[in-house]
Amino acid sequence: MGFILLGLSDHPKLEKLFFVLILSMYLVILLGNGVLILVTVIDSHLYTPMYFFLGNLSFLDICYTTSSVPLFLDLVLTPHKTISFSACAVQMGLSFAMAGTECVLLSMMAFDRYVAICSPLRYPAIMSRAAYVPMAAGSWAIGGAASLVNTSLAIQLPFCGDNVINHFTCEILAVLKLACADIFINVISMTVSSVILLGIPVLFISLSYVFIIVTILRIPSAEGKKKAFSTCSAHFTVMVVFYGTLFFMYAKPKSKDPLGADKTDLSDKLISLFYGVVTPMLNPIIYSLRNKDVKAAVRCLVTQSCFSQ
Repeated sequence: MGFILLGLSDHPKLEKLFFVLILSMYLVILLGNGVLILVTVIDSHLYTPMYFFLGNLSFLDICYTTSSVPLFLDLVLTPHKTISFSACAVQMGLSFAMAGTECVLLSMMAFDRYVAICSPLRYPAIMSRAAYVPMAAGSWAIGGAASLVNTSLAIQLPFCGDNVINHFTCEILAVLKLACADIFINVISMTVSSVILLGIPVLFISLSYVFIIVTILRIPSAEGKKKAFSTCSAHFTVMVVFYGTLFFMYAKPKSKDPLGADKTDLSDKLISLFYGVVTPMLNPIIYSLRNKDVKAAVRCLVTQSCFSQ
């Protein structure tokens, strides 16, 4: 038993264009995030909670894109756009786990910035290695557990018909549409997962930044305000890009015109495709451009004048 992935098969000219574009962006993702991981591991100046979380985020982005982009590229190159049931389940589980973990990890990074700005004197004690390592591990555990539950429930469903998935990958919502049984339990599980992976982290991040902004506004000097904001500006930018794209994907109104359904499907798929590669590609760029420590570490790596100092 297998599935047929439509992708952009109805738009062959777009397929070729997006193959080149997505491949190029994927290579940038591997390079940019790979360099960030390398400098956070090698440079002793970056052995801090913030850069530990950043290394985890970069690794997540590589795993997330690798779970879906090669599949899309393979679909473009091969005439038979099929995927086995087991491969579909693995891909679906990995994508869900990586996306869920990133949602939770971003909230851990927000807490790190909250402590750094609102309680700087207590920062070393609160964000010790004994605290930030379990925080990152917990993010992975929560994302993995949510994926395991939802993927397990999905693969137990009976599927019938032609098993055509109108997507690039085995996206879990697209797979659930093909089920020939009641998916009430799946819907409940997905709703609970959305609250845990999206609702709670977004609320936690929002509260953290309310306290951060209030604290920054209380700083008397303009230079002090600028310095405080610079310590969280990169994370804030990444967070806005990540959640802003998610909101745009799922909150935009759907077309009620049957004649516009094809255009709506196409736009949804393109947005989903770009979301899967644009955000991971922007993360290392944002952190490199807005963080002097990362820029210095990257320059050190490039010039090989490096990390023994």
